[in-house]
Amino acid sequence: MKDFRDLKVWQKAHQLVVAVYKVTQSFPGEERFGLTSQLRRSAVSLASNISEGCGRGSDRELARFLDISAGSSSETEYQLLVARDLGYIDQEQHHVLTTQVKEIRRMLHSFIQKLKADS
Repeated sequence: MKDFRDLKVWQKAHQLVVAVYKVTQSFPGEERFGLTSQLRRSAVSLASNISEGCGRGSDRELARFLDISAGSSSETEYQLLVARDLGYIDQEQHHVLTTQVKEIRRMLHSFIQKLKADS
């Protein structure tokens, strides 16, 4: 069992969650149950699956949860694109957040490969 707080990838994912919550505060009220909720949930899922995987008993299970987290990163990236195209975030916000998501996804894939190589 690993402490998720010690993982750099989780720390970056947590920072992303906080940033997503802050940026979505300015989304239109009618998006509260739409894009705002979806974007927040996908970002939280990204970080939560890293946390949950660390609580599992094996590296194989951890790798499975990291893979789920990578899927949530793609979902988050798409939802940021929608938010940009609808004018809810500007190009700079989109670039910063998408760069974070891509870095996290790269880190997840590297971590998964390391776990698979070690088993």
